[in-house]
Amino acid sequence: MAKLVFGMNQSLDGYVDHMAFAPSPVLFRHFIEGTQRLAGSVYGRQMYEVMRYWDEDHPEWDEEQQAFAAAWRKQPKWVASRSLTSVGPNASLVGDDLEGAMRALKAERDGEIEVAGPNLAQSLTELGLIDEYHIYLHSVVLGHGKPYFTGARPPLRLVSHDRVDENVIKLIYVPA
Repeated sequence: MAKLVFGMNQSLDGYVDHMAFAPSPVLFRHFIEGTQRLAGSVYGRQMYEVMRYWDEDHPEWDEEQQAFAAAWRKQPKWVASRSLTSVGPNASLVGDDLEGAMRALKAERDGEIEVAGPNLAQSLTELGLIDEYHIYLHSVVLGHGKPYFTGARPPLRLVSHDRVDENVIKLIYVPA
């Protein structure tokens, strides 16, 4: 059985903003290796549209960016959206029954399936479907933006912490 994992970079004050702070080379390598191990990813529309950047090669990419793109393209993706009518390569649209689709996905697959996007994660949290929360805590204070948790925080229990690089700690929580 697969587990759904919501993980994102977060500022010290609880905001996620991929434009406000970029991963260091060490953290980016960590993300490449993690993406290579994933059984797939579930995206909300907004995050999927951001990640579509990796669908096409860019001549300015270095070896690490090419490695991430290759890992991202390889994995299956499911996109929860009411407005999209089509999605890119190796991706499928999730119909109106988000809960049923995610329960089936968890039952049919093995491994870790990434959940990407705070709004989608909140919907799945409310349905009791998120198995782990991975917070990549950066030593940055933003003061505004989109919060990691977009609704009521579920009771959580810290199960692991690891320093990924000099400015980032990975925290893993499970529902309590």
